[in-house]
Amino acid sequence: MSLPRYEQYKDSGVEWLGEVPAHWDIYTLKQIVSQPITDGPHETPNFPHEGIPFVSAEAVSSGKIDFTKIRGFISQEDHLQYSKKYRPQIGDIYMVKSGATTGVTAIVETEQEFNIWSPLAAIRCSHRAVPFFVLNFIRSRNFQEAVTLNWSFGTQQNIGMKVIENLAVALPPVAEQTAIAAFLDRETAKMDDLIAEQRNLIGLLKEKRQALISHAVTKGLDPAAPMKDSGVEWLGKVPKHWDVTRLKFVAKVQTGIAKGKDNTGKKTIAVPYLRVANVQNGYLALDDISTIAIPVEEMARYRLQQGDVLMNEGGDFDKLGRGHVWKCAIDNCIHQNHVFAVRPITICSEWLNQITSSDYAQFYFMTRAKQSTNLASISSTNIMELPVVIPLVVEQQSILHFLDHETTKIDDLVTEAETATILLQERRTALISAAVTGKIDVRNRVAVQPAPELEVA
Repeated sequence: MSLPRYEQYKDSGVEWLGEVPAHWDIYTLKQIVSQPITDGPHETPNFPHEGIPFVSAEAVSSGKIDFTKIRGFISQEDHLQYSKKYRPQIGDIYMVKSGATTGVTAIVETEQEFNIWSPLAAIRCSHRAVPFFVLNFIRSRNFQEAVTLNWSFGTQQNIGMKVIENLAVALPPVAEQTAIAAFLDRETAKMDDLIAEQRNLIGLLKEKRQALISHAVTKGLDPAAPMKDSGVEWLGKVPKHWDVTRLKFVAKVQTGIAKGKDNTGKKTIAVPYLRVANVQNGYLALDDISTIAIPVEEMARYRLQQGDVLMNEGGDFDKLGRGHVWKCAIDNCIHQNHVFAVRPITICSEWLNQITSSDYAQFYFMTRAKQSTNLASISSTNIMELPVVIPLVVEQQSILHFLDHETTKIDDLVTEAETATILLQERRTALISAAVTGKIDVRNRVAVQPAPELEVA
């Protein structure tokens, strides 16, 4: 269905906003708040193990306040002190004003006591502005464009408080704001449900892919094959004719170069090198490759070779042990010390890569890793002790062919679901932007059930 435009428009006088309905008014943010826009304390507090939740940019990065991602807790004493500047209230809007998520917003919908840190600007609407309308206006493409145009850069991107309070807002009458907010709440909820379904599908497909790989490389393709005890408790039984050995007997592990080495007086050469960010689960992200200067005589020591199986030493739990086969996509490339190059000696690279991607190998890495809060790392010594199952070469090739065929089908379905998710997110943003800037008239659509197609009449 198409949505109508308003009958009359006027120039807003704001370049990034363009025309708005003739009866709408243009204000700055500071003109529609009941108290000056503020932020949290700029000093770093002490973080006890319990107390009052302390919210920063991480907790609003999803568009809602996620109390599982708070910066930490502050004492009641600090909370009372910080509350002299600002105390959260239902309906307050938070806008991230520094860091990678600058411009992201969330609204307070809880009476839970908490406080905020300096990366968040707190906007409290006055009687002339409906919080959920303003929230959606700030989320519009137009307003976000204004945020981008006003970024400043120091150690990270940010937007100043004076800039924020002087950004324009287009407001219809309060009743109309309420209608637009209700319309968007209903329609975006439908889209959010569809997005959640697609994300759930993606998760299930990835689980299926992982289970398929893990079963194939530990049990083979013949369900009737005689089995034997692998000798590894958490690996269980494997086909009777398969060998079970340690990684150190079929491959060697090459560690990478550490940054910051003193090369004074040495002849160096600048070469590309792989970081953890380049080594993803099942593929290599090579669009952004860094370079490093190393002594010429060390090039042979660190150069990657065709067939090396790259593995991450660690980082976040999901990065531990992930990797892919190096196929010389970049000449004379080396790797940093947080990326291992497992170099096969008597084993097929592709088979070894599937082994290290399997659930049993991931379990091994996690149980042998040094762990701290949300971080883990594994040593080359522990990697070399990984149990490796080895079928006959002809059977390896048959399993690899099967996995290539089946995982490609799953990957195609994942890509379709990811594309659908992106389109839904774009449609959601387009709908919000069109509604809160008056490009469509939704006043009589609040009771309409089907989601609009955003065709402007």
